[in-house]
Amino acid sequence: MSLLRANDIYGGYGGADILNGASIAVDKDEIVVIIGANGAGKSTLMKAVFGLLHVRSGEVVYRDAPITNGRPETMVTRGIAYVPQEHNVFPSLTVQENLEMGGYALKGDLRPRLETVYGLFPRLAERRRQEAGLMSGGERQMVAMGRALMIEPSLLMLDEPTAGLSPRLIDETFQRIASIRDLGIGVLMVEQNAKQALAIADRGYVLATGANRFEDTGPNLLANREVAEMFLGG
Repeated sequence: MSLLRANDIYGGYGGADILNGASIAVDKDEIVVIIGANGAGKSTLMKAVFGLLHVRSGEVVYRDAPITNGRPETMVTRGIAYVPQEHNVFPSLTVQENLEMGGYALKGDLRPRLETVYGLFPRLAERRRQEAGLMSGGERQMVAMGRALMIEPSLLMLDEPTAGLSPRLIDETFQRIASIRDLGIGVLMVEQNAKQALAIADRGYVLATGANRFEDTGPNLLANREVAEMFLGG
């Protein structure tokens, strides 16, 4: 049983389809990466899965239950967390306040969840009282991922988690994503740093014009000459 399946998805904006039959699946304990050229529909597919974009045709299934065109707040209560590329922190709140906002919808003691997040991101523990808006881009991305983890999700969705980061912080971010997978959380991410993303991915999908072009394990996609020439810079 897949944790998440999106089958033959069509949808877009203003009556024009950007997605033209795209399909993906994510299992528990798995990192799945979506890559492709700009405009291929990668982020659009993520939004369609999370209920931020109307699916005209196709189905999204989570834990064998249909969730097509569900409301984003319902996705959160089901255990799906989504981190957008931009505007993903509350800049005037401290690190810890941001994290606590992530767990507001759940009952119970937040301290064990906070300690889990601080264990994954020690830098956040050091700066828990600092305003998020005063942090670097890489640190804000840590805050955003940490806040998403506060709901103890089964599936974490990341849209371009390394966008705009330095090479050092890109490496660190991918290491943290692998650690999240090792906690038993499925990870679905869109990523422009395709080579590094596929290096940690269990599986990957290559989209072109809103449809699947390739699907394979991360290592096999890295070794695929056609994928390398078209999407990985040779």
